[in-house]
Amino acid sequence: MARKYRLETFGCQMNFHDSERIAGLLEADGLEQAGSDADADLIVINTCSVRERAQDKLHHRLAEIRGASRAAGRRPTIAVTGCVAQQEGSNLLDLDPSIDVIVGTQAIKQLPSLVRASTEGATRLVDIQPYDDVSFPMGVAKASDPSRAWVTIIEGCNEFCSFCVVPYTRGHERMRPVADILAEVERAAESGRVEVTLLGQIVNHYQAPDDSSCDFAALLERVSAVSGIKRIRFASPHPRHATDRLVAAMRDLPKVCKHFHLPVQSGSNTVLQAMRRRYTREDYLALVARLRAEVPGIVVSTDVIVGFPGETEADFEQTLDLVRDVQFSSMYSFKYSPRPNTLAFKRMADDVLESDKTRRIMTLQALQAEIQLGLYQAQVGSVVEVLVESKSRRRESELAGRTPGWLLVNFSGAEHLIGQLVRVRVTSAAPNSLRGEMAEAAYAH
Repeated sequence: MARKYRLETFGCQMNFHDSERIAGLLEADGLEQAGSDADADLIVINTCSVRERAQDKLHHRLAEIRGASRAAGRRPTIAVTGCVAQQEGSNLLDLDPSIDVIVGTQAIKQLPSLVRASTEGATRLVDIQPYDDVSFPMGVAKASDPSRAWVTIIEGCNEFCSFCVVPYTRGHERMRPVADILAEVERAAESGRVEVTLLGQIVNHYQAPDDSSCDFAALLERVSAVSGIKRIRFASPHPRHATDRLVAAMRDLPKVCKHFHLPVQSGSNTVLQAMRRRYTREDYLALVARLRAEVPGIVVSTDVIVGFPGETEADFEQTLDLVRDVQFSSMYSFKYSPRPNTLAFKRMADDVLESDKTRRIMTLQALQAEIQLGLYQAQVGSVVEVLVESKSRRRESELAGRTPGWLLVNFSGAEHLIGQLVRVRVTSAAPNSLRGEMAEAAYAH
């Protein structure tokens, strides 16, 4: 009987794509997916360390697994992968002796052999080596979505923002050859995927190592030429690498979704400088104005951190003012938490009171909810194109999907529409989603 694995993922889209690769590697090694913890011979937890809460989730989950194992009288092999594994290495073994295997972000391909060694009796297996070759054989990843594909174009990051752990967990920036990227996109299209998301820590810093003429804008052009792909997204860009060529590509390429997730982090120049973001509030606002002037209908979302070391009430008010000015369609917001190895951790006191962080983030989120509801209500009565992703989480009879601007839409429809582009008339709005009904000419194309 084949051994069975269970895989859990915390964190960003890159982590979820890494988990697709992990699943493919394990199944190529003869394992089958388990339906529950009780059926699993191997439990893999793919971790995130960007926020302290994400790291806490790992320790909570390990405690759950230990308790369930004692109750069931059997113990699965436990492997920890991802950013926490890379960051902590063998220290995790000291914190939790139930862990059998630790594999860093750049050593994923070693996981099957380490798991085999563990089941054969080897213990305390750790690989967090900084492998430069992070390529994967074509077709190894086990795609988790029937209509969308994720394609990594850059691994690692060279920005070293003072709050960010990514350069220390993902390593230095390494670009994938454009030929490999296009081959992966073509394979996704051949398998029926109609939307592709290009991934990288600073995705718009891409420069093909095998073609000096191919920057990120040129890559978007080449991906647009792939037959069968109808939508192209990317995550996550950096404001200071948003070139005129990229703005023009978003304007001129119909397949590129008119959605720009543009992390601002703070509206205060003082805080931005301390964060080592290397742009100013004025630079950011000018970029947003240029995008909206040149790309009609573009939707802008963002990330914001509150309570960064040294942030004053005046700094926070500047962030609120920027949010009011820009009118973001959505926002990921976080309270600052010190991350190991970062410049802020080493050089700055975490001097904003936790109570002030909490108050500030609640104020920010309340403002964003008000803005978002107004933007969503403005969509009522319009007809939008929706890529149907799944059945709705709230109503069994409804489907859910995304507009090109990443707005979530729920509507009544048959399950066979999943994976198709349809036209939906918006009938009502909530702060985080739209509801609608199929339009008369239902199929987008």
